[in-house]
Amino acid sequence: MSGKKIGLALGSGAARGLAHVGVLDVLERSGIRIDMIAGTSMGAMVGAFYAAGMDISQMEKAAKDLTRRRMLALADFTLPTKGLFKGNKIAGWLKSIIGDKQFTDLSLPFACVATDIITGEAVVINEGSVVSAVMASVSIPVIITPAKIGGRYLVDGGLVNPLPVNVLKDMGADFIIAVNVVPSVYDLTSKADGARVQKVREPNIFEVTSRMLYIIGFQAALTGIKSADITITPDVGHIRPDSFYRARECILLGKRAARHALPEIKRLLEA
Repeated sequence: MSGKKIGLALGSGAARGLAHVGVLDVLERSGIRIDMIAGTSMGAMVGAFYAAGMDISQMEKAAKDLTRRRMLALADFTLPTKGLFKGNKIAGWLKSIIGDKQFTDLSLPFACVATDIITGEAVVINEGSVVSAVMASVSIPVIITPAKIGGRYLVDGGLVNPLPVNVLKDMGADFIIAVNVVPSVYDLTSKADGARVQKVREPNIFEVTSRMLYIIGFQAALTGIKSADITITPDVGHIRPDSFYRARECILLGKRAARHALPEIKRLLEA
């Protein structure tokens, strides 16, 4: 379609980030070849799956397997000194899907973003163990124990860079497609599962922490949105961040948003 190197930035968003699978499906079926991927949090997980060579059907199956029962099975509770969960079971689940791959084993150049919880810096990880890197990127503060890589304590990258467009620019992308699933503050307050704020039930600890990340991260996401050549925004603001059992709906919403953006993506690539 063009000689441009196409980069795909997959944003943070917990369960909402499962929409990335639907976006990838539409782009692939439309012949838009992705040359490199950067992801944050759930975007890092989906990006790692794709960069590791998983086909879309495998990714959809893995996403749809995240039922309430499955999520409970992955919750290895610990004494809450560093986090509610150790994260070891999640890491084991990731390893069962993509194996012991190093970044050098991936089919596509890939990077993910985490946050140094001590310094507050964004940390781009593009070497070493892919599973360890993804675990660092998805380690929601308070919920999952921080990951330790290279002497740094790392947590969810959504705190500082929820939509890593700048990472793709550093990787050499000529054209960047961003997929944003971080809801605006309006979405957070008026679309909680279709109800107005006065009807929303009291949030649990996971929801409180995730919503905190979104409120903090939305302004940072705007930087990525403005820097990308085009941004796809699936309408997933009404889905709670812990609703992984709604994977099918998230994927369909990702497909719908990608199809809507497709004519403009092709126009820009052909310009």
